[in-house]
Amino acid sequence: MFVSNGPGELSTWVRPLAENLHQRLLMQPRSSASPLALRLILVPCPNATGQEAEVAQKWKQFEKIHKANSFWKLLLRPGLHDSWPENGIVVFLGGDQFWSVLLSARLGYSHITYAEWVARWPLWNDRIAAMTLDVKNKLPIRYRDRCSVVGDLMADLSVSARVKAPLPKGQWVALLPGSKSAKLCIGVPFFLEVADHLSLIRDECRFLLLLAPTTNVHELQYFGSSKNPITNQYNSVIEKFLPAEKEGSFGKIITSAGTEIYLQEEHPAYESLSQCDFALTTVGANTAELGALGIPMIVIVPTQHLHVMQAWDGLLGVFGRIPGLRWLFGFLLSAWRLRNHGHLAWPNISAGRMIVPERVGAISPKEIAEEAAEWLSSPERLQGQREDLRALRGRPGAVEAMSREVRALLPKALGFK
Repeated sequence: MFVSNGPGELSTWVRPLAENLHQRLLMQPRSSASPLALRLILVPCPNATGQEAEVAQKWKQFEKIHKANSFWKLLLRPGLHDSWPENGIVVFLGGDQFWSVLLSARLGYSHITYAEWVARWPLWNDRIAAMTLDVKNKLPIRYRDRCSVVGDLMADLSVSARVKAPLPKGQWVALLPGSKSAKLCIGVPFFLEVADHLSLIRDECRFLLLLAPTTNVHELQYFGSSKNPITNQYNSVIEKFLPAEKEGSFGKIITSAGTEIYLQEEHPAYESLSQCDFALTTVGANTAELGALGIPMIVIVPTQHLHVMQAWDGLLGVFGRIPGLRWLFGFLLSAWRLRNHGHLAWPNISAGRMIVPERVGAISPKEIAEEAAEWLSSPERLQGQREDLRALRGRPGAVEAMSREVRALLPKALGFK
């Protein structure tokens, strides 16, 4: 039983581990005769989109998926909410670690936590799978024998990103405007105009816009049209949408300035993304995925739309909800960034220093386009950032190591190794 929360954890932790367990234990595709079945329990989380269950359902990896809004009913009266096998394992893969502790205790199941930064409840864990040795060393000595260092699950993204279908020639720039409506309504018109400016500066640029699993083309078209109130503050809209001609090919949008932007609608998109030379992205789990793939990037947070940013997750949403003048938002965010070394992107948080540039404030698409052009015209700078990003991730193999930890907890009576 996997416990997780948001779209980033689902795509980079949950799905790879589920696929590995099916390959090792169930001889994928799932066999109805197998004594083992995987379930996904989604827990309440402010960073979730509400569409995680629908996304995970498409993967066909789970016997059952329980949505986050039913978590408390499940926890309080599990027998009324579903039928549960006598033996089971709760695997924490995102969210608040306490929820998986409660769930494993309530069901009487074994419990293993994947700890990215810290294992908060070692006493109630049968096993702890740590991302780094530092996580293990933070544990009280009496619990360290329960912990194994498996590595970074995201390091295995490079394996799934092996190129089978090369992108057309050009200098490719990935556009990641976000996964939630509150980000898309800003990100789509902003990124469209960036693409327009950048295509004028560097005509060899090609653009690939990656749709998050929790959004679709119809939402993209809405936020890139005059129906989106924020669009009138920018000089670009979606003029035309051309659907993909066949399975596996790209759809395309054309801006009012004539810029062609390819659409990546299939998931996961690591094969296409890994071929991009550069990326423009909002904050979120996508910065961790880009970092794992070694894609140089600029992280963009335009703060001139406070009334929309109130719905953002994390610290930015908290600041956006503060009543008062715009300068107060800027002051508080600047003070926090100075105190915390400006770490909003996951690579910077992981490294404890600024590896990828973060552009926060009343920034314009033209400014971002000019900065992106400078990066793209300097292969040495791109390579330097690429090497810094790759140095943050360990070797591939963490998913297999995590799979071994889970399999070791399975009852021997099931006959799995």
